[in-house]
Amino acid sequence: MCGIVGYTGEKAAAPVLLDGLAKLEYRGYDSAGIAVLEKEGLQVVRRRGKVAELAHTVGHFDLTGTCGIGHTRWATHGRPSEANAHPHASCAGDIAVVHNGIIENFAELREELEGRGHVFRSETDTEVVSHLIEEAYVANPDISLVEALRLACTRLVGSYGLAVTCEREPGVIVVTRQDMPIIIGVASDGAYVASDAIAVIGATRDVVLLADQQYAKLTPEGAEYTDERGRAIEPQLTHISWDVDVAEKGGYPDFMLKEIYEQPRVIRDTLAGRLIGGRLEIDELDMTSEELNLVDRVYVIACGTSYHAGLIAKELIEGWARIPTEVEVASEFRYRNPIITPTTLVVAVSQSGETADTLAAIRDARIKGARVFGITNVLGSPVARESDGVIYTKANKEIAVASTKSFLGQIVSLTLLAMLLAQAKGKLRMNQIRLLFRELADTAEQVEQILADTSDIQKAATACVDATSALFIGRGMGAAIAKEGALKLKEISYLHAEAYAAGEMKHGPIALIEDGFPVIAIATDSPVYDKVVSNLQESKARGACIIVIATEGNEHIRELADYVIYIPKVRDGFSAITATVPLQLLARSIAVMRGCNVDQPRNLAKSVTVE
Repeated sequence: MCGIVGYTGEKAAAPVLLDGLAKLEYRGYDSAGIAVLEKEGLQVVRRRGKVAELAHTVGHFDLTGTCGIGHTRWATHGRPSEANAHPHASCAGDIAVVHNGIIENFAELREELEGRGHVFRSETDTEVVSHLIEEAYVANPDISLVEALRLACTRLVGSYGLAVTCEREPGVIVVTRQDMPIIIGVASDGAYVASDAIAVIGATRDVVLLADQQYAKLTPEGAEYTDERGRAIEPQLTHISWDVDVAEKGGYPDFMLKEIYEQPRVIRDTLAGRLIGGRLEIDELDMTSEELNLVDRVYVIACGTSYHAGLIAKELIEGWARIPTEVEVASEFRYRNPIITPTTLVVAVSQSGETADTLAAIRDARIKGARVFGITNVLGSPVARESDGVIYTKANKEIAVASTKSFLGQIVSLTLLAMLLAQAKGKLRMNQIRLLFRELADTAEQVEQILADTSDIQKAATACVDATSALFIGRGMGAAIAKEGALKLKEISYLHAEAYAAGEMKHGPIALIEDGFPVIAIATDSPVYDKVVSNLQESKARGACIIVIATEGNEHIRELADYVIYIPKVRDGFSAITATVPLQLLARSIAVMRGCNVDQPRNLAKSVTVE
């Protein structure tokens, strides 16, 4: 994914663009650039690296123009370089384009355009768009910029969010989208466009979430909207309610730590208003209890961290509602032929609501007749719009690439869904629902207790700083938690980590263990606790350094473990919420000690909007 920002109005555009790009840098930080329309023509400034590098370079230019577009890139086609940084210009240099997505037929378009004399200056797929717009003008010099963009898009196959400006129409930015987010805001000082609302809420909280194949023309006076045929349309405004300070660290050294400490609030907000008169109510799902009772199979489809939330949901849905549940990586689900009937429920989990594979899986499931529920953190996101019902995780904006508070929000949301299905099936009585809900609500305070003293986590982190690999193990619910712990460690510290169900140790992974090798175990109170201890004894006998997440009061585990991190006692079904938090902190502490950028790990972006 990439970050797009644009502004046209009464202020100098360059500072507005740079401020917006700084807020969007979590969406891509390989390179960045801006194009500002000056009196003498378009001025394009691009740099490899982070937005700060671009800002330093822009300081050497006298940019006073009040219309411009900007972009921060996460490389897909073409290596990170200044030449591949956006914006990309036409041959004449009078058209500039920024793009989020993938143009799948760019190779054939490029060959065709080069055959007609166009000169390409980058390796990217995006550059074909500027040349296609240029050709539209050659064929019909009197058309408008929005019409030229519309003609160009008829040739594109793939996904795109596009913002374009041109010397022919000073003060104008035109935008469109297909499967990629585009947000437009109009304020008293001009019109704004971005790929994420965080870049525009400083100017306005009332935004338009552009739909696929809709077009907008931005001028200093406002915005006009049309459909793919050029017919005027009336947009629907969405109000952004979360606070602007989510884009600031608020005294924390990094966004990841700030977001970890926000998790108790996320739990409380996600649960607010869900228990009414002793019954669970999730009206947004738009299915009656009778319809829910007919569900006989559940698929949870997700990617990355969201997939691990799905593994936890499987344990809960099957355990409480007794409905067979499968958890699938969305990129695999979409390319096979799963068994789906009208009584199948597909639950699509995505923090951003933009994940390309998850969106494709949703569409495939709906074609096959399934009902689809989305669980996402982003209001009005593609996953939310294309699902039959949606549960929002109430995590507010998450900036750090490694998901923390959104993950806990997903777990809580999926736990509510499991309880709702069990309620509809008659597997849980009202008094059981009330008890479970009360215990689930208590996890917010229990997470606060964990966050109040992290000294044991810091001590355990020192044992892993110089390691080259680590093994996470658990059983039952702990096995799913272990997978998330391993992912967090490797994505932000670059320390190789694997997760296994502890019973699989003797089937291969135990061969890795030697003196000092870190083994991190989830050994909370559960029906399989004794089995986990047995696996730890096997690891200890081979010289492993044992780090254990254990339940408060368990002193026996100290005889086996080198480091113990205690968490409050909870029901096994809710242990994922509390046990995940010290694993997040452990991964972050190790990464910081290793000198890594925990908010922006290399090669990763916040959401994956392309295959």
